[in-house]
Amino acid sequence: MRQICIIAIREFNDGLRNRRVIATTLLLAALALTLALLGSAPTGTVGVGVLSVTIVSLSSLTIFLVPLIALLIAHDAIAGELDRGTLLLLLSYPVARWQVLLGKFVGHLAILSFATLVGYGAAGLALAFTNPVSEAGAAAAFATMLATSVLLGAVFVALGYLVSTAVRDPRTAAGLAIGLWLFFVLLYDMALLGTLVADQGRLLSVGALNLLLLGNPTDIYRLLNLTGFSNTNLLSGMAGLAGQMRLDRITLFAALAVWVVLPLALSGAIFRRRQI
Repeated sequence: MRQICIIAIREFNDGLRNRRVIATTLLLAALALTLALLGSAPTGTVGVGVLSVTIVSLSSLTIFLVPLIALLIAHDAIAGELDRGTLLLLLSYPVARWQVLLGKFVGHLAILSFATLVGYGAAGLALAFTNPVSEAGAAAAFATMLATSVLLGAVFVALGYLVSTAVRDPRTAAGLAIGLWLFFVLLYDMALLGTLVADQGRLLSVGALNLLLLGNPTDIYRLLNLTGFSNTNLLSGMAGLAGQMRLDRITLFAALAVWVVLPLALSGAIFRRRQI
């Protein structure tokens, strides 16, 4: 445990020295505050609370931005150190390979968690001061969005580690990381939508659709944040899906947790057998 903490602190401090933590935090805070302030404009006419609009806007931002940041942080965690020759030096110390992998994962997740919580928390505090009265349940929905944003980041950090342990060249790892982002954020849902349109309800049942949604961590994130609160259902256009979905919140959280553990376990298995 001590070795894991030391490696995690080292990764976090490296992020501070490289301005990675500060840049990521400022980026998320700037975008979150912009969406929060601009998103409050339509609430006077549609009668929806400011916080609900902000939750929908930030959830959409998170789906595109947090996975990309996570993959960019994690894709060279192993391949980059191997290319620079520092991995061999690190493994010469009395530390197991799984401790190196887990310590790096915790450190990179700490960077992403700090940036997400501070960046989005700044938007939440700004709304709390400017709009102290909010609709019932909005605070819980905002807290859920923060927690699931960190969990979604953990998923893509784990996927970045899987890429980084599978290849030796950091440039190849970077290309594969961008490919993963495109697949899960854009291509998967486009293919799913095309399948639904072509099927027109003939073969694809609701149960099969639920399983397909579980096959994409960004879709699980959408279901958790955009179908669990009545106003966000309406604003996001997912009220119909919420009425048909047979996946409860415990199942969705468990599925996201599996998406973290499985790629990380595969990364550990690959890293353990890898020639350095």
